[in-house]
Amino acid sequence: MEIDKMEFQYWMKRLLERFDVLSDQIRSNSKGLSAIDGEELLDNQDVLQKLKISSRSLQRYRSSGKLPYFLISGKIYYKLSDVHQFIRNSFSNSLEKLGTKKDK
Repeated sequence: MEIDKMEFQYWMKRLLERFDVLSDQIRSNSKGLSAIDGEELLDNQDVLQKLKISSRSLQRYRSSGKLPYFLISGKIYYKLSDVHQFIRNSFSNSLEKLGTKKDK
């Protein structure tokens, strides 16, 4: 079976068009799943990588209420703004501790 160049180009063009359609669908689906009220959501893995902490530390922050979270379909998510606020609070707490140590 031999395929001529024109037929090959036609089928390749159709395949690439289909890939573009699928890519657009994936992009639109992922945007809907990873945002709430227009704000980006992070899952446990994203937060672990961002904060460079262990899963146990993350669990402790959740349990203590230091890091707010949402449970959606049995999966834990965090608002990006909450994670940034947690980082700011942790940074300012560290600076306050350093200030009290220097005063002594």
